[in-house]
This record gives sequence, C-alpha cells and structure tokens, in this order.
Amino acid sequence: MNKVNFSVGAFFLLSLVSLMFLSLNVSNLVGSSIDAEYELLAYFDDIGGLKPRAAVRSSGVLVGRVKSIEFDSDRYQAKVVLEMERGVKFPKDSSATILTAGLLGEKYIGITPGAETDVFKQGDNIQMTQSAVILENIISQFLYSQNSKSAEDQKLEDSGNMLK
Repeated sequence: MNKVNFSVGAFFLLSLVSLMFLSLNVSNLVGSSIDAEYELLAYFDDIGGLKPRAAVRSSGVLVGRVKSIEFDSDRYQAKVVLEMERGVKFPKDSSATILTAGLLGEKYIGITPGAETDVFKQGDNIQMTQSAVILENIISQFLYSQNSKSAEDQKLEDSGNMLK
C-alpha cells in the first residue's frame, strides 16, 4: 500500500511540474532567450493582444523579442520596442506585421526584409508596419456587407415591382 501511495504522489508531483513548465513556456516566460544587440521601434494602430516577450520572427526564425509596449500619446499609436538578436541585420525598408500563430494562437511580429543596402541601427524606427488583423472586425465587415447587399437586392426588387 505504501508503494502505491508513493507512486501516485510521485506521478501527481511530476504532472504538476510538467503543467507549470508548459504554462510558463506558452506565456514566453521561459526558454528561447536571445542575445540582444540593438533595439528598434515600431508604431502600430492596433496591436491586437501582442504582449511583451512575444517573438519577433523572419522566415519563421526567431530573430528578436518584444521588449515593451506602451501608448504614444503624441502619435495616438502603440509604441513597440523590439530587441533584435546579435548579428541579425535588416535593411531600413523592411516591414513589420503583427501575425497570429495558427487560427487563435499567440501573436508575434513578422519582419519582411526590404532591399536597401543601409541596415537598421540602435533606436531606428521601422516605418512600414501593419497592425494585427482582428477577427471581430472581419466578421462585422462581412456581416455589414451582407446586410448592404440584401438591402440593395430589396430595392431592386421593389423597383422592378413598380415597373410592372
């Protein structure tokens, strides 16, 4: 009986440790640390759930992390500070987009390299940014367009009935 109790207790403890590790890993609080060399600034109209420590990726490869996010009251936009990995350089005409891993996964920033020969340096601003795509906004636009089409169809039907 003592051996069974010990086995159940050990299994329970191992399960708790595994669950804690997974939750920390999902929230980007552990692992995948980077050796930051320089910081970049990017301004977005809507960050859509992006969080500090979120990944910055290019071609699917981790090239940095989001250091901080704050509201810039002069520009009325979200100011995102990115820490870039040592040795990773991007042309000054590169663009940054807030993307989602999977359908409802975590948000991250994707950087698409440009073609200029000059590269970003400490404190530079990424000029071309694209905000997060908000699923609720897309659904409401779709519903609005469907309602508009229904109203137009009704008007056409009514005008056709008046001509008869």
